[in-house]
Amino acid sequence: MRRLLQLLTVLFATAIALAQPAPAKPAADLWAPLQFLLGDWVGEGNGAPGQSAGGFSFQPDLQRQILVRKSRAEYPATKDRPAFAHDDLTIVYPQPGTGRLRAIYFDNEGHVINYTVEVSGDRSTVQFVSDPSVSGPRFRLTYRRTGEDTLAIQFEISKPGQPDSFAPYIQAGARRKSAR
Repeated sequence: MRRLLQLLTVLFATAIALAQPAPAKPAADLWAPLQFLLGDWVGEGNGAPGQSAGGFSFQPDLQRQILVRKSRAEYPATKDRPAFAHDDLTIVYPQPGTGRLRAIYFDNEGHVINYTVEVSGDRSTVQFVSDPSVSGPRFRLTYRRTGEDTLAIQFEISKPGQPDSFAPYIQAGARRKSAR
């Protein structure tokens, strides 16, 4: 009886192992088009609307299966409002079965935005374009490589009901402060 129980345990463990898909291999090639974004960055420029100081990072995580972008901007007090900080987190991931990149964004104001990630043919520009919404605005965040360690950044918003009529909201730059 004891031997039968041991045999059944081995067979059960083997069946579970065989039923599991093989773990995904590191996605180094998947992230190659976004390689220029990796590292820690400091914002440059005026960050209008509203002056701010801050930065962001893009780092691989989960054994290179995702990229994590963390951002913080600190806004000083003005005559109209107290000082405040804006924190956000974006996770970039391969959409299963499509070969496309997607991203999901969260911030401390309660926003959640789903993006499609598009890379230019020359791999110098990456755009995060939000999914269209019937009742809300649409967003486009663009990173354009301007040098080995510099970026131009543009955040655009479309009006509700006009999903492809993006208007600039913030234009800024960033400088890499740490090596990839």
